[in-house]
Formats: sequence, C-alpha cells, structure tokens
Amino acid sequence: MKKLIVSAFLCLFAFAAVAATPSAAETRQKVNAFVDEWHDDAAHARLAYFDKMAKDGIYIGTDKTELWTRDEFKAWAKRFFDRKKAWAFTAIKRNVYMSEDRKFIWFDELLNTQMGICQASGVIRNTGKGFEIQHYQLSIAVPNDVADKVTQLIKEHEAQPATKK
Repeated sequence: MKKLIVSAFLCLFAFAAVAATPSAAETRQKVNAFVDEWHDDAAHARLAYFDKMAKDGIYIGTDKTELWTRDEFKAWAKRFFDRKKAWAFTAIKRNVYMSEDRKFIWFDELLNTQMGICQASGVIRNTGKGFEIQHYQLSIAVPNDVADKVTQLIKEHEAQPATKK
C-alpha cells in the first residue's frame, strides 16, 4: 500500500511538473514579444533596454572592437539614449530554439536596420522571473557577390595609420 501511495504521488508530481512547463509554441511567442520589445526599447531610448540584459550579459556589435559587458555597452550607448533616439531594429525573420526545460533559448534573426539588412543571434536565459538576454551578436549581412569588395575596403581601412581611423 505504501508503494502504491508513493508511486501515485510521484506520478502526480511528474504530471504537475510537465503541465507547468509552457509549450514550445507559447515560449516562442513570449520570446518573440520579448525581443521585439527589447528592440523597441532601443528605438525609443528607453533604459529598460539594458534591464532586459543579464547583469553579466555580453553584446557584440558590428565593429571588431565592440565586445562589451552589459554595463560597458550601456556606458557606450549613453550618448544615443541621452538624445532620446538610439537605433531601430525591426525583425524580418526570427528563428527561436530552446532547451527542453525552456530555461535556455537561442535565436537568430534577420533585421531591417539603419545600416541595411543585418543578422544577429542571441541567447536568452529564462530565470523563472522572466527572460534576460545573456549574449547578443550583431552582424552586417554582406551579400556574397560583394564580399571581396567589402574585404578589400576593410584591408585598406586597417592599413591606414591609426590617426586617420
């Protein structure tokens, strides 16, 4: 009898745990809304933008020197946020993936930006209290047909004396 009660309790506990985990579709919908809101926070220079990043989060920009912690990124971006308009990224397409327990989410996105079409990828942690961006990397999407020209421009730029950069 004791074994039956323990088994029933374990089954109920396991069922409750599974039922408490949101479906992949629900999680994907929440992640899309979260990332869209994050981009909108930047477009409107709302400091909530940085609150959506983990304290130990990383942002990698398009320049090879742009690898920042959240606080370094916030300090760098202050000049944009002070003028009440930062950058505007709008997702054209986003793919969202997640761990089975929904605690880790990763995504890639194609963006319409002031720099033209960009690609980005990110990692989000579900803390139980909500989502936070752990890692984000932005890249300018360079068509393969012009990659050689872009590569040459970069080489020429990097060959210039440091004072001209």
